[in-house]
Amino acid sequence: MKLNKLLLLFLSISVLLTSCSDDDDNGSSAPLGDYENGILISHEGNFGQGNASVSFGTYDLSVIENDIFSSVNGTALGDTAQSIGFYNDLAYIVLNASNSIEIVNRYTFESVASITTGLNNPRFVAFSNGKGYVTNWGDGGVATDDYLAIIDLNTNTLNAQTISVEEGPEEIVASGDKVYVAHQGGYGQNNIVSVVNANTDAVTTTITVGDVPNSLVVSGNNLWVLSGGKPSWTGDETAGKLSKVNISDNSVTSIDFTSTQHPNFLAVENNTLYYYMSGSVYSMNANATTLPTDADITGLNFYGMSVNNSILYGVDAGDFTSNGSVFAYDLSTNTLLNSASVNIIPGGVYFN
Repeated sequence: MKLNKLLLLFLSISVLLTSCSDDDDNGSSAPLGDYENGILISHEGNFGQGNASVSFGTYDLSVIENDIFSSVNGTALGDTAQSIGFYNDLAYIVLNASNSIEIVNRYTFESVASITTGLNNPRFVAFSNGKGYVTNWGDGGVATDDYLAIIDLNTNTLNAQTISVEEGPEEIVASGDKVYVAHQGGYGQNNIVSVVNANTDAVTTTITVGDVPNSLVVSGNNLWVLSGGKPSWTGDETAGKLSKVNISDNSVTSIDFTSTQHPNFLAVENNTLYYYMSGSVYSMNANATTLPTDADITGLNFYGMSVNNSILYGVDAGDFTSNGSVFAYDLSTNTLLNSASVNIIPGGVYFN
Protein backbone atom coordinates (compact mmCIF):
# COMPACT_ATOMS: atom_id res chain seq x y z
CA MET A 1 0.00 0.00 0.00
CA LYS A 2 2.77 2.43 0.89
CA LEU A 3 4.61 1.48 -2.32
CA ASN A 4 1.54 2.29 -4.41
CA LYS A 5 1.20 5.69 -2.73
CA LEU A 6 4.87 6.45 -3.35
CA LEU A 7 4.49 5.42 -6.99
CA LEU A 8 1.42 7.63 -7.36
CA LEU A 9 3.28 10.56 -5.78
CA PHE A 10 6.24 10.06 -8.14
CA LEU A 11 3.98 10.01 -11.19
CA SER A 12 2.18 13.17 -10.05
CA ILE A 13 5.46 15.04 -9.60
CA SER A 14 6.66 13.87 -13.03
CA VAL A 15 3.48 15.14 -14.71
CA LEU A 16 3.79 18.48 -12.89
CA LEU A 17 7.42 18.94 -13.94
CA THR A 18 6.63 18.02 -17.54
CA SER A 19 3.75 20.47 -17.56
CA CYS A 20 5.96 23.25 -16.18
CA SER A 21 8.64 22.43 -18.75
CA ASP A 22 6.10 22.63 -21.58
CA ASP A 23 4.85 25.98 -20.29
CA ASP A 24 8.40 27.31 -20.23
CA ASP A 25 9.04 26.10 -23.79
CA ASN A 26 5.85 27.71 -25.02
CA GLY A 27 6.76 30.95 -23.32
CA SER A 28 10.22 31.05 -24.87
CA SER A 29 8.84 30.54 -28.37
CA ALA A 30 6.08 33.13 -28.08
CA PRO A 31 6.00 35.42 -31.11
CA LEU A 32 7.63 38.82 -30.73
CA GLY A 33 4.94 40.51 -32.80
CA ASP A 34 2.83 40.33 -35.94
CA TYR A 35 5.69 41.51 -38.14
CA GLU A 36 8.58 39.20 -37.29
CA ASN A 37 9.90 36.57 -39.69
CA GLY A 38 9.23 38.43 -42.90
CA ILE A 39 10.24 41.44 -44.97
CA LEU A 40 9.59 45.13 -44.46
CA ILE A 41 9.29 47.38 -47.51
CA SER A 42 9.79 51.13 -47.23
CA HIS A 43 7.71 53.32 -49.54
CA GLU A 44 8.64 56.88 -50.38
CA GLY A 45 5.09 57.81 -51.40
CA ASN A 46 4.54 60.94 -53.47
CA PHE A 47 6.88 63.77 -52.51
CA GLY A 48 5.10 66.47 -50.54
CA GLN A 49 1.91 64.47 -50.03
CA GLY A 50 2.77 62.84 -46.71
CA ASN A 51 1.80 59.34 -47.87
CA ALA A 52 5.01 57.45 -47.06
CA SER A 53 4.38 53.96 -45.70
CA VAL A 54 5.85 50.61 -44.71
CA SER A 55 4.54 47.22 -45.82
CA PHE A 56 5.08 43.78 -44.31
CA GLY A 57 5.30 40.58 -46.34
CA THR A 58 5.97 36.94 -45.66
CA TYR A 59 9.18 35.68 -47.23
CA ASP A 60 7.25 33.91 -50.01
CA LEU A 61 5.12 37.05 -50.61
CA SER A 62 1.93 35.04 -50.11
CA VAL A 63 0.83 37.61 -47.51
CA ILE A 64 1.28 41.37 -47.90
CA GLU A 65 0.01 43.95 -45.40
CA ASN A 66 0.38 47.58 -46.44
CA ASP A 67 0.41 50.69 -44.22
CA ILE A 68 1.40 48.85 -41.06
CA PHE A 69 2.61 51.98 -39.25
CA SER A 70 -0.73 53.71 -39.78
CA SER A 71 -2.68 50.56 -38.92
CA VAL A 72 -0.89 50.10 -35.60
CA ASN A 73 -0.51 53.71 -34.51
CA GLY A 74 -3.55 55.38 -36.06
CA THR A 75 -1.54 58.19 -37.63
CA ALA A 76 0.28 58.90 -40.87
CA LEU A 77 3.96 57.97 -41.08
CA GLY A 78 5.16 61.12 -42.82
CA ASP A 79 6.70 62.26 -46.10
CA THR A 80 9.19 60.22 -48.15
CA ALA A 81 10.38 57.15 -46.25
CA GLN A 82 13.94 57.03 -47.50
CA SER A 83 15.29 54.05 -45.55
CA ILE A 84 15.00 51.83 -42.47
CA GLY A 85 17.73 50.85 -40.01
CA PHE A 86 17.55 48.21 -37.25
CA TYR A 87 19.05 48.39 -33.77
CA ASN A 88 18.15 45.56 -31.40
CA ASP A 89 14.32 45.41 -31.27
CA LEU A 90 13.82 48.83 -32.81
CA ALA A 91 13.38 50.04 -36.38
CA TYR A 92 14.43 53.60 -37.30
CA ILE A 93 12.44 54.89 -40.28
CA VAL A 94 14.21 57.86 -41.91
CA LEU A 95 11.72 60.31 -43.47
CA ASN A 96 13.58 62.51 -45.92
CA ALA A 97 11.02 65.22 -46.74
CA SER A 98 9.62 65.28 -43.19
CA ASN A 99 13.12 65.79 -41.78
CA SER A 100 12.32 63.25 -39.09
CA ILE A 101 12.87 59.70 -37.87
CA GLU A 102 10.05 57.50 -36.57
CA ILE A 103 11.25 54.84 -34.12
CA VAL A 104 9.08 51.74 -33.67
CA ASN A 105 9.29 48.27 -32.22
CA ARG A 106 10.38 46.36 -35.30
CA TYR A 107 8.13 43.38 -34.52
CA THR A 108 4.92 45.10 -33.38
CA PHE A 109 5.44 48.45 -35.15
CA GLU A 110 4.19 50.30 -32.10
CA SER A 111 5.65 53.79 -31.93
CA VAL A 112 8.48 54.27 -29.42
CA ALA A 113 9.77 57.77 -30.16
CA SER A 114 10.07 60.42 -32.86
CA ILE A 115 12.99 62.67 -33.77
CA THR A 116 11.62 65.81 -35.38
CA THR A 117 14.36 68.43 -34.97
CA GLY A 118 18.04 68.60 -35.88
CA LEU A 119 17.72 66.81 -39.23
CA ASN A 120 18.06 68.41 -42.66
CA ASN A 121 17.42 66.21 -45.68
CA PRO A 122 18.23 62.94 -43.84
CA ARG A 123 18.95 59.84 -45.90
CA PHE A 124 20.28 56.70 -44.14
CA VAL A 125 21.23 55.49 -40.64
CA ALA A 126 23.78 53.05 -39.17
CA PHE A 127 24.68 52.08 -35.60
CA SER A 128 27.95 51.80 -33.69
CA ASN A 129 29.21 52.25 -30.12
CA GLY A 130 25.74 52.89 -28.67
CA LYS A 131 24.98 55.62 -31.20
CA GLY A 132 23.10 56.03 -34.44
CA TYR A 133 24.65 57.99 -37.30
CA VAL A 134 22.32 59.68 -39.80
CA THR A 135 23.49 61.08 -43.13
CA ASN A 136 22.13 64.57 -43.94
CA TRP A 137 22.50 66.37 -47.25
CA GLY A 138 21.37 69.74 -45.96
CA ASP A 139 20.66 71.86 -49.03
CA GLY A 140 21.49 69.59 -51.96
CA GLY A 141 22.80 72.59 -53.89
CA VAL A 142 25.24 73.64 -51.17
CA ALA A 143 28.46 71.64 -50.81
CA THR A 144 29.44 72.83 -47.33
CA ASP A 145 26.42 72.08 -45.12
CA ASP A 146 26.44 68.25 -45.13
CA TYR A 147 26.75 66.36 -41.83
CA LEU A 148 26.10 63.27 -39.76
CA ALA A 149 23.58 63.64 -36.94
CA ILE A 150 24.23 61.45 -33.90
CA ILE A 151 21.45 59.63 -32.04
CA ASP A 152 21.89 58.72 -28.36
CA LEU A 153 20.37 55.22 -28.45
CA ASN A 154 19.69 55.26 -24.70
CA THR A 155 17.27 58.17 -25.04
CA ASN A 156 16.55 58.17 -28.80
CA THR A 157 17.37 61.85 -28.96
CA LEU A 158 19.92 63.71 -31.06
CA ASN A 159 23.23 64.79 -29.56
CA ALA A 160 24.06 68.47 -29.81
CA GLN A 161 27.22 67.51 -31.69
CA THR A 162 27.18 66.79 -35.42
CA ILE A 163 29.98 65.61 -37.70
CA SER A 164 30.71 67.77 -40.73
CA VAL A 165 31.42 65.75 -43.86
CA GLU A 166 31.96 66.35 -47.56
CA GLU A 167 29.13 66.78 -50.03
CA GLY A 168 26.38 64.23 -50.52
CA PRO A 169 26.57 61.69 -47.66
CA GLU A 170 24.26 58.87 -48.69
CA GLU A 171 24.38 55.20 -47.70
CA ILE A 172 26.17 54.35 -44.47
CA VAL A 173 27.34 51.12 -42.82
CA ALA A 174 29.16 50.30 -39.61
CA SER A 175 31.76 47.67 -38.77
CA GLY A 176 33.05 47.57 -35.20
CA ASP A 177 33.88 51.09 -34.14
CA LYS A 178 34.17 52.39 -37.70
CA VAL A 179 31.41 53.98 -39.74
CA TYR A 180 31.66 54.19 -43.53
CA VAL A 181 29.79 56.87 -45.48
CA ALA A 182 29.38 56.82 -49.26
CA HIS A 183 29.28 60.31 -50.76
CA GLN A 184 27.07 60.21 -53.80
CA GLY A 185 26.93 63.98 -53.96
CA GLY A 186 23.86 66.25 -53.43
CA TYR A 187 22.81 67.62 -56.78
CA GLY A 188 26.39 67.28 -57.99
CA GLN A 189 28.59 64.19 -57.82
CA ASN A 190 31.23 62.86 -55.46
CA ASN A 191 33.61 59.89 -55.41
CA ILE A 192 34.64 59.20 -51.82
CA VAL A 193 33.86 57.11 -48.76
CA SER A 194 34.42 58.83 -45.39
CA VAL A 195 35.65 56.77 -42.44
CA VAL A 196 34.37 57.90 -39.03
CA ASN A 197 35.77 56.74 -35.70
CA ALA A 198 32.71 55.99 -33.53
CA ASN A 199 34.74 56.48 -30.35
CA THR A 200 35.80 60.05 -31.16
CA ASP A 201 33.05 60.94 -33.67
CA ALA A 202 35.63 62.33 -36.05
CA VAL A 203 36.34 61.65 -39.72
CA THR A 204 39.71 59.90 -39.77
CA THR A 205 40.19 59.59 -43.53
CA THR A 206 38.45 59.54 -46.89
CA ILE A 207 38.83 56.78 -49.48
CA THR A 208 38.60 57.52 -53.20
CA VAL A 209 36.32 55.14 -55.12
CA GLY A 210 34.33 55.55 -58.35
CA ASP A 211 32.07 58.45 -59.24
CA VAL A 212 28.68 58.45 -57.48
CA PRO A 213 29.02 55.52 -55.02
CA ASN A 214 25.47 54.24 -54.55
CA SER A 215 25.73 51.15 -52.34
CA LEU A 216 28.19 49.61 -49.90
CA VAL A 217 28.34 46.40 -47.87
CA VAL A 218 30.79 45.08 -45.28
CA SER A 219 31.60 41.39 -45.72
CA GLY A 220 34.37 39.86 -43.62
CA ASN A 221 37.41 42.11 -43.72
CA ASN A 222 36.26 43.94 -46.84
CA LEU A 223 34.08 46.92 -47.58
CA TRP A 224 32.52 46.56 -51.02
CA VAL A 225 31.56 49.82 -52.72
CA LEU A 226 29.57 50.00 -55.97
CA SER A 227 29.75 53.28 -57.87
CA GLY A 228 27.33 54.06 -60.66
CA GLY A 229 29.49 56.60 -62.46
CA LYS A 230 28.18 59.87 -63.86
CA PRO A 231 25.14 59.39 -66.12
CA SER A 232 24.99 60.68 -69.68
CA TRP A 233 22.62 63.56 -68.84
CA THR A 234 25.43 65.25 -66.89
CA GLY A 235 27.32 65.84 -70.13
CA ASP A 236 30.36 64.24 -68.47
CA GLU A 237 29.49 60.52 -68.45
CA THR A 238 31.89 58.27 -66.56
CA ALA A 239 32.09 54.53 -65.95
CA GLY A 240 30.79 52.65 -62.95
CA LYS A 241 33.28 50.96 -60.63
CA LEU A 242 33.31 48.09 -58.14
CA SER A 243 35.79 48.72 -55.32
CA LYS A 244 37.01 46.37 -52.60
CA VAL A 245 38.40 48.17 -49.56
CA ASN A 246 40.48 46.24 -47.02
CA ILE A 247 39.13 47.70 -43.78
CA SER A 248 42.32 46.95 -41.86
CA ASP A 249 44.45 49.33 -43.95
CA ASN A 250 41.97 51.05 -46.35
CA SER A 251 43.78 49.72 -49.41
CA VAL A 252 41.59 49.62 -52.52
CA THR A 253 41.36 47.35 -55.56
CA SER A 254 38.80 48.14 -58.24
CA ILE A 255 37.20 46.80 -61.39
CA ASP A 256 35.91 49.29 -63.97
CA PHE A 257 32.72 48.99 -65.95
CA THR A 258 32.50 50.48 -69.43
CA SER A 259 31.72 54.18 -69.76
CA THR A 260 28.04 53.56 -70.52
CA GLN A 261 27.43 51.02 -67.73
CA HIS A 262 25.91 52.35 -64.50
CA PRO A 263 25.36 49.58 -61.90
CA ASN A 264 23.37 49.89 -58.67
CA PHE A 265 21.97 48.01 -55.63
CA LEU A 266 24.98 45.97 -54.49
CA ALA A 267 24.25 42.92 -52.31
CA VAL A 268 26.59 40.24 -50.93
CA GLU A 269 25.76 36.73 -49.71
CA ASN A 270 27.85 33.56 -49.41
CA ASN A 271 30.89 35.16 -51.06
CA THR A 272 28.81 36.13 -54.10
CA LEU A 273 28.19 39.71 -55.21
CA TYR A 274 24.93 40.74 -56.87
CA TYR A 275 24.15 44.01 -58.62
CA TYR A 276 21.53 45.49 -60.92
CA MET A 277 22.24 47.19 -64.23
CA SER A 278 20.19 48.12 -67.30
CA GLY A 279 17.19 46.00 -66.34
CA SER A 280 19.19 42.91 -65.38
CA VAL A 281 20.75 41.27 -62.32
CA TYR A 282 24.35 40.04 -62.46
CA SER A 283 26.32 37.90 -60.02
CA MET A 284 30.02 37.26 -59.54
CA ASN A 285 32.30 35.48 -57.11
CA ALA A 286 33.81 37.87 -54.61
CA ASN A 287 37.29 36.64 -55.60
CA ALA A 288 36.76 37.30 -59.31
CA THR A 289 38.96 39.87 -61.03
CA THR A 290 36.70 40.48 -64.04
CA LEU A 291 33.05 41.41 -64.35
CA PRO A 292 30.45 38.93 -65.62
CA THR A 293 29.39 39.25 -69.25
CA ASP A 294 26.03 37.49 -68.98
CA ALA A 295 23.10 38.46 -66.76
CA ASP A 296 21.36 36.02 -64.44
CA ILE A 297 17.91 37.60 -64.59
CA THR A 298 16.69 40.00 -67.30
CA GLY A 299 13.63 42.08 -68.14
CA LEU A 300 13.48 43.89 -64.80
CA ASN A 301 12.67 47.44 -63.71
CA PHE A 302 13.99 47.57 -60.15
CA TYR A 303 14.00 50.66 -57.92
CA GLY A 304 15.63 48.70 -55.08
CA MET A 305 17.03 45.21 -54.47
CA SER A 306 18.14 43.00 -51.56
CA VAL A 307 19.26 39.38 -51.15
CA ASN A 308 18.54 37.04 -48.26
CA ASN A 309 18.77 33.25 -47.89
CA SER A 310 19.40 32.75 -51.64
CA ILE A 311 16.29 34.73 -52.58
CA LEU A 312 16.52 38.05 -54.39
CA TYR A 313 13.83 40.61 -53.60
CA GLY A 314 13.34 43.53 -55.97
CA VAL A 315 10.86 46.39 -55.97
CA ASP A 316 9.40 48.15 -59.01
CA ALA A 317 8.06 51.68 -58.55
CA GLY A 318 6.10 51.51 -61.82
CA ASP A 319 4.88 54.94 -62.88
CA PHE A 320 5.78 56.50 -59.49
CA THR A 321 2.20 57.67 -58.93
CA SER A 322 0.28 54.42 -58.40
CA ASN A 323 1.00 51.21 -56.51
CA GLY A 324 4.32 49.44 -57.08
CA SER A 325 5.32 45.78 -56.97
CA VAL A 326 7.68 43.43 -55.14
CA PHE A 327 9.24 40.32 -56.69
CA ALA A 328 11.03 37.29 -55.23
CA TYR A 329 13.49 35.24 -57.33
CA ASP A 330 15.11 31.93 -56.44
CA LEU A 331 18.83 32.51 -57.01
CA SER A 332 19.55 28.78 -57.32
CA THR A 333 17.46 28.68 -60.51
CA ASN A 334 17.09 32.41 -61.30
CA THR A 335 13.33 31.89 -61.60
CA LEU A 336 10.46 34.00 -60.30
CA LEU A 337 8.92 32.59 -57.12
CA ASN A 338 6.18 35.15 -56.57
CA SER A 339 5.20 38.80 -56.90
CA ALA A 340 2.75 41.11 -55.16
CA SER A 341 1.32 44.62 -55.34
CA VAL A 342 2.49 47.08 -52.69
CA ASN A 343 2.15 50.80 -51.99
CA ILE A 344 3.39 53.86 -53.88
CA ILE A 345 7.12 54.03 -54.74
CA PRO A 346 8.61 51.05 -52.88
CA GLY A 347 12.29 51.72 -52.34
CA GLY A 348 13.92 49.28 -49.91
CA VAL A 349 13.49 45.69 -48.71
CA TYR A 350 14.59 44.81 -45.17
CA PHE A 351 14.66 41.45 -43.40
CA ASN A 352 12.93 41.23 -40.05
